This record gives sequence, structure tokens and C-alpha cells, in this order.
Amino acid sequence: MIYIPLLGALALGTGTIIEKLVLKKKNIDIKLYQTVGFLSIVLVMLPFIYFFWKMDAAAWELKNIFIFSLVIIFSIIANLFTFYSMKWAKLTNIEPAKVLEPLFVILLAIAFSFFFETFYDRNFAVIIPALIAGLALIFSHIKKHHLKFSKYFIAAALGSFFFALELVISRLILDFYSPITFYFVRCSTIFLISLIVFRPNFGKLDKKLSAQILATGIIWFIYRIIVYYGYINYGVIFTTLMVMLGPIFIYFFAWKFLKEKINWKNIVASIIIIISVLYALLA
Repeated sequence: MIYIPLLGALALGTGTIIEKLVLKKKNIDIKLYQTVGFLSIVLVMLPFIYFFWKMDAAAWELKNIFIFSLVIIFSIIANLFTFYSMKWAKLTNIEPAKVLEPLFVILLAIAFSFFFETFYDRNFAVIIPALIAGLALIFSHIKKHHLKFSKYFIAAALGSFFFALELVISRLILDFYSPITFYFVRCSTIFLISLIVFRPNFGKLDKKLSAQILATGIIWFIYRIIVYYGYINYGVIFTTLMVMLGPIFIYFFAWKFLKEKINWKNIVASIIIIISVLYALLA
């Protein structure tokens, strides 16, 4: 079962790199990318919906509709913050902030477990490695004894928090859907809202750019389905810890394909993250 979350970590790393390649282009802004990005995910999922559609009647209860609405709101906020940071900053500079997402997920899941014990595995053995990994990420961003947080870093950190909040509250209603149905309804709703609010100019897209965005749609589809499947079958914390290895792939891919330099603090932080994940898994 360990290979499924690992595949999710690899998808996270690959999707982030392709997304950065698209966002760095001058002819695309974050509003256009958000709209087209979610459209690509919806199109990718269409062939699967016929075979994997599942939505229980409980999904239409008022409290569950409210939770789903929060998922949509938090997701839109998270994506806009994340796309803004990725558009203008190097991945290696904002990745420590992006890596905060799994730490936020773990801490929020532990907090939620006191109120919704059925949905979250309360494993306090993850608190210590999570804090150690968090301190390592802060250390990787220290320069000359001062924390230097640019506006892009702060935006990426806010994106991570809202993504984490979205994922944790999603667990409360995931049982009423299949993972594919839930992601399809989520992405379709966000696409329609983005289309109405942003009214983007699709004429800026060429064939190559459209193909790259479609590729990100395929990868994010794989990633999120794995995450939702992991939440339902293995638990939020176990799945999140394994996906924490995704940033390690991002560092490597950024160095390999984007020619971004990796400093020694990024390397040390990556090693500490790996050790923390292994410790939590073996504890």
C-alpha cells in the first residue's frame, strides 16, 4: 500500500514543475491559468465519470452542502495564492512554503480528530517529526540570522494553509462520493465560478501551451485521486506523510529541468524531511 502515496508524491513533483513552466510564460496570467487549468482537469475526467460516478443522498444534506461550499471557497483562495507565487518566484525559493501544506494537514487533522474522531487517525507520534520538519523548512529560509519572507513566499504559505484546510474538511464528506466523483464536482464548480468571475481571454493560448496545461490536468487528476483514495483507505496522516516526499522530487526536477540552483539549506531540509517521514512511519 505504500506505493500508492509514493506515486502521489511523484505526481506532485512532476505536476508542479510543468505548472511552473506554463505560468512563467508572459502570455498567461493566473486568472486565465486557473480557468483553463480546471477546465483541463474536467475534460480529463469526463471518460471516467460514466464508470466511477457515485454520490450518496447524504451529500445533499444541508450541512454537507455547506462543507462542500467551504471546500470550493478554500480551494479557489489556495490556488490564486499559489499561482501568484509560482508566477513570479523561483520554485526553490518558495518550495519551503509549499512544503508547509502537509505539515498544516497533519496538525489540522490532529486538531479535528478531537471533534470528529471517526474521520481522522489520531497518532501523536507524527507531531514530533512534523515539528522537526517544520523547523527544518524555516531554517532553509534563514539568511544572515534573519527570516526573509518575500511577498511570494507569504503567498505560497497562505496557499499551503488553505489547501490543507480544504483537504482536511474534505474528509468529512468524502465517504458520500467516489474519489473521482468528488474531484469532478469540485473542479467543475471551480471552473464555472472562475469562468464567470474572471472572463479570461482564451485567445492567448496556443497549441503547445494548451497541451502543457492538459498535461498538468492529467497529473493533478492522478495526484488528487490518490490523495482522496489514501484518505479513505489509509488515513489522512499516513497518506500526507508519504506525499511529503513530493517536494524532494520538486527540488530535483527544478534543478534538472528548470536549471534552478539548490542551496545547501534546501538539501539539508530535504534530508531532515525524509528522516522525519521515516521516523513517523516506523514509530
